[in-house]
Amino acid sequence: MSAPAPSSPVVVDAEPLPRQEEVLTDEALAFVAELHRRFTPRRAGLLARRAERRAEIARTSTLDFLPETAAIRADDSWKVAPSPAALNDRRVEITGPTDRKMTINALNSGAKIWLADFEDASAPTWENVVTGQLNLIDAYTRAIDFTDPNSGKSYALKAEDELATVVMRPRGWHLNERHLLVDGEQVPGAFVDFGLYFFHNAQRLIDLGKGPYFYLPKTESHLEARLWNDVFVFAQDYVGVPQGTVRATVLIETITAAYEMEEILYELRDHASGLNAGRWDYLFSIVKNFRDGGPKFVLPDRNAVTMTAPFMRAYTELLVRTCHKRAAHAIGGMAAFIPSRRDEEVNKVAFEKVKADKDREAGDGFDGSWVAHPDLVPIAMASFDAVLGEKPNQKDRLREDVDVKAADLIAVDSLHAKPTYPGLVNAVQVGIRYIEAWLRGLGAVAIFNLMEDAATAEISRSQIWQWINAGVEFENGEKATPELARKVAAEELENIRAEIGADAFAGGHWQQAHDLLLEVALDDDYADFLTLPAYEQLRG
Repeated sequence: MSAPAPSSPVVVDAEPLPRQEEVLTDEALAFVAELHRRFTPRRAGLLARRAERRAEIARTSTLDFLPETAAIRADDSWKVAPSPAALNDRRVEITGPTDRKMTINALNSGAKIWLADFEDASAPTWENVVTGQLNLIDAYTRAIDFTDPNSGKSYALKAEDELATVVMRPRGWHLNERHLLVDGEQVPGAFVDFGLYFFHNAQRLIDLGKGPYFYLPKTESHLEARLWNDVFVFAQDYVGVPQGTVRATVLIETITAAYEMEEILYELRDHASGLNAGRWDYLFSIVKNFRDGGPKFVLPDRNAVTMTAPFMRAYTELLVRTCHKRAAHAIGGMAAFIPSRRDEEVNKVAFEKVKADKDREAGDGFDGSWVAHPDLVPIAMASFDAVLGEKPNQKDRLREDVDVKAADLIAVDSLHAKPTYPGLVNAVQVGIRYIEAWLRGLGAVAIFNLMEDAATAEISRSQIWQWINAGVEFENGEKATPELARKVAAEELENIRAEIGADAFAGGHWQQAHDLLLEVALDDDYADFLTLPAYEQLRG
């Protein structure tokens, strides 16, 4: 199908950016407008369904596998489409935003895959949205380089066969793009990110022996996966590439999606590549959905919830079994450590933890895993090389020994750790520091030697909210209250001022970040996503 002439009105409501005309062509905007008109009404219905399901969880404090889709789960005959060569070996994946330096470093990192992130690792300023698309176009045409203005160091791409394969992550269903209006309405950010990328790069990627590959975030049900599948079918016809060219990996980072893994793969079976275990958003989703479920759903400090916790182990083992039953890739979680250039002892301890984590994932049957920094690529690679050898994956390991019951996935009280006062302090510290950077346009931020993204801020503010509403008493005898959270937040502001100096403090968004964290952590009306009120305050 040839692309039609642009239909009006498509309004770009933003100050012009250098080279934006290369991305915001009339033809590309017409495609985005068509996505909006065809699919945004269904997206609205699915968002309403999320609210209905959340109300049902509040009433019952439980979840179960869906009886109406039992036949899909029981049918052993169906599989997802065979993996394309470029996605067959995914043993190490690096993640990060699509700024110019990261684009080059991620592609050169030695990882098999780069998750090029327009979602949690990218604050959605219009500049980030448009220049991120430009950077990917430039990378595919080998027209990209970068010189660091501070160090003078230059960066350029390695040879084509040494580059990571890109899997691009658009924004989730809940976010709009306020700078692009169709028929007077804001277009969903997912359609802007997906639409511009797919329109410009689908054929270009095919010509490179790869394809338009995507990570789908924040999915909450198989019906949301069905919408994505219909978008893919329409998009491939629209630009004239074969059906099945698109491949999608779905992040199982919501508790409701964990009960619909097979159905999600089934809906996307002609376009599915695999599922991924996203830890922080998954915990955030548990808090969000079971926030009024009583003490048994109260999570301890986030760093005490390791992947060996029984309910987290149930989630990851079910994911591996589900994927391999359907011939899909199972991709493990994030190693977020950022190596220190000054403290080798910190690095030694952290590298050992990363190795243990990746050894466990490889041993459990995962086909690959995530890292946040190029220095971690060799560590993760060694863990998977030791298990895979020359094999590209271990989808032949069916894990039929795994038997996860519905209750196992929400057995939060199987973890004996408790919330602590230092855990509250850390949640406040990370929340303020991350939100401040996000308001400056940075979505991936190094805090206390960890690469944090929006999911970290979500779990931080959710835990503060949950502990206060559950009346948690800490080990020091203090009770979680709004007053205590405000006291800790005020102390953190003063600590930051002393740490960075009065001038740098005044030049940042620290008070604004402090206020926003307390707003979403203390309001009785729990905001579905921190990024919704934050986006209203994001300039640019």
